[in-house]
Amino acid sequence: MKSVKNVSSLPPIDEKVRDAVLGVTTRLKDQPGALLPVLHGVQSELGYVPEDAIPLIAREMNLSRADVHGVVSFYHFFRTHPAGKRVIYLCRAESCQSMGAVKLEQHVKQRLGVDFHQTTKDGAWTLEPVYCLGNCACSPAIMVDDELKGRVTPESFDAWLQSEAP
Repeated sequence: MKSVKNVSSLPPIDEKVRDAVLGVTTRLKDQPGALLPVLHGVQSELGYVPEDAIPLIAREMNLSRADVHGVVSFYHFFRTHPAGKRVIYLCRAESCQSMGAVKLEQHVKQRLGVDFHQTTKDGAWTLEPVYCLGNCACSPAIMVDDELKGRVTPESFDAWLQSEAP
């Protein structure tokens, strides 16, 4: 027996968010296990999965809001707020930790004035943890947007950050 779509009224939602969610869900909702691809699609379209989009995603996927929220909050990849202009991914895997990533992490957090999953006040940088960048031979590693950097030290991070300043 097929369950009936939730037809209760939805809270107000921004038109751009609504259009993005409906476009992605229409395209992907019939795939087996479609929730993750839908969430990736929404984040790809908008840069994040807005909290006010969760009820609409749930309705379109014929799921509960709790189901959708549970997946969004479980996976660290999904963010519910816009990221900074650039994203720094800092590797926290064992190889990087054994080569100084803990010290680097403390330095980067202090230098940027943020913790993981936060964005600098000027909106320039978001700091995210990642659990392996596949660059173990060059630990510790970070990735900035899509650019991988190895053997990063607090000093080389500062020099790089200074070179990136507007």
